[in-house]
Amino acid sequence: MNQKRTLVAAACAAAALMALTNSSLATGGEETTRVWVNFQPNGKAQVGQALRQAGGQIHYEFDELNAFAVTVPARALAGLSRNPNVTLVEEDPKRYPMAQTTPYGIPMVQADQVGDGNAGNRKVCIIDSGYYLGHEDLPSSTVSGAADGGAGPWYQDGSGHGTHVAGTIAALNNSVGVVGVAPSGMLNLHIVRVFNDSGTWAYSSGLVAALDQCRSAGANVVSMSLGGSFSSSTENNAFNNAYNAGVLSIAAAGNAGNTSHSYPASYSSVVSVAAVDENKQLASFSQRNNQVELSAPGVGVLSTYPMGQAEVGELAVAGVGYNNAPMEGSHRDSRSGALHDCGLGTSTCSGASGRVCLISRGEVSFSDKVLNCQAGGGVAAVIYNNESGMLYGTLGGVSTSIPSVGITQADGQTLLSQLGASASVFVGSGNYAAMSGTSMATPHVSGVAALVWSYYPACTNSDLRNSLNATAEDLGAGGRDNSFGYGLVRAKAALDYLAMQSCAGGGGGDPVDPDPVDPPPPSCSAVGTSCTTGSECCSNKCNGRPGARTCK
Repeated sequence: MNQKRTLVAAACAAAALMALTNSSLATGGEETTRVWVNFQPNGKAQVGQALRQAGGQIHYEFDELNAFAVTVPARALAGLSRNPNVTLVEEDPKRYPMAQTTPYGIPMVQADQVGDGNAGNRKVCIIDSGYYLGHEDLPSSTVSGAADGGAGPWYQDGSGHGTHVAGTIAALNNSVGVVGVAPSGMLNLHIVRVFNDSGTWAYSSGLVAALDQCRSAGANVVSMSLGGSFSSSTENNAFNNAYNAGVLSIAAAGNAGNTSHSYPASYSSVVSVAAVDENKQLASFSQRNNQVELSAPGVGVLSTYPMGQAEVGELAVAGVGYNNAPMEGSHRDSRSGALHDCGLGTSTCSGASGRVCLISRGEVSFSDKVLNCQAGGGVAAVIYNNESGMLYGTLGGVSTSIPSVGITQADGQTLLSQLGASASVFVGSGNYAAMSGTSMATPHVSGVAALVWSYYPACTNSDLRNSLNATAEDLGAGGRDNSFGYGLVRAKAALDYLAMQSCAGGGGGDPVDPDPVDPPPPSCSAVGTSCTTGSECCSNKCNGRPGARTCK
């Protein structure tokens, strides 16, 4: 190497060393980083030996490029930069697919079968935690908003929940991220923020004030991925009034996994939405009661999230990548080691020191499994499902110091034959997240309602509601049931049905109404002779649907 080249190479190596030292990550208690190491044409053997002696893990060898791709301890970077056979050390940067994904829920609800060219004549009001204005995959010109009760600016979102909901409804059809039910950017959105960055609840009165803001903004559909266990006769009257004024309110059935009611979803003037998974099975957390009206995808729903705040994961074993879902609340880091079987992970995993723990779901919480891996010296945890489908888990706020991801049962069984192989786990930051809950099911129905209604705006909210119920895909027991309601919402089927009604100019006459949704009574006293305003029956037990007003 001539003197000039030596100086250039040394300068490059020094600059690379500074950048790499700043970006290195901990693995098994030691800082590591993944780099390109370029070598002299005849220096491959010497550099390869130096890398192995330094504890490096060689991923690729490119003879034509005179280069290795390798993960090395950060302490080895200075020595590599001085090695006479090394011409360059630089970061091996990540590359991401510049492509767009269609979440499984979009075709499941037939949104991809209905164009949204008319969406501009409808407005959906989202009452939630705000909206990350400026997201690469969300509209900005057709969005307005307000904050209620000092929750903070509507165009910010400290928790990500509202941004995720908005993406399911209206994520753009572009070259990145995901698509929503109405992806053209024409659908009007109005955001009312009721949750602040640190708060997890709001008052019923705040919800009513938000509903009033939605109505003042001219919203046709109100989407609420929220709820609580106790009803309020005043709140109920507010939703009755909104329904009588032509607004269709849609809310999450709740995530308690039992038969209790959640409000506002269980008011008769509100459409209550249950959650199903990609196999159309009821989500274990979804509430089941006599007010559940429709079902929609709510397990592992991929959608938008405040930029750089979502958890994204990568898993590779023996050079093969596997689909995964980061544990909610996972420590964000990059770790690698030999794959080790920790069984169910119900106790400290022996033999896990410096290794990646492979753990089966079951018996104890996900956080306990990760902590038991960590206690055994494990550097990362991979938890596989004990039933079909991707494992979407949460650590429940428990702090851990190693990255953790979930995978499918099938991939977990495959990896049991790869024990001892080199494995790497990465959990970092991104712009999209997979979330589960009836909160995620609700915007599917809200988006479909706006999409279908946009074709026939002369039809009433009652007409629209009937069309959604009459054409839902029947799931579970025949007919309406307390788990799925009338079934899975379907945009194309509902649109075809609505087109035949007189409000849309169709000639099919009045349809058979599976459960009439007449405007609800202005007060609870009209619901039944034994039910009076303010009574216990009125507040808690008048669960008859409109058109079947019995006190239960």
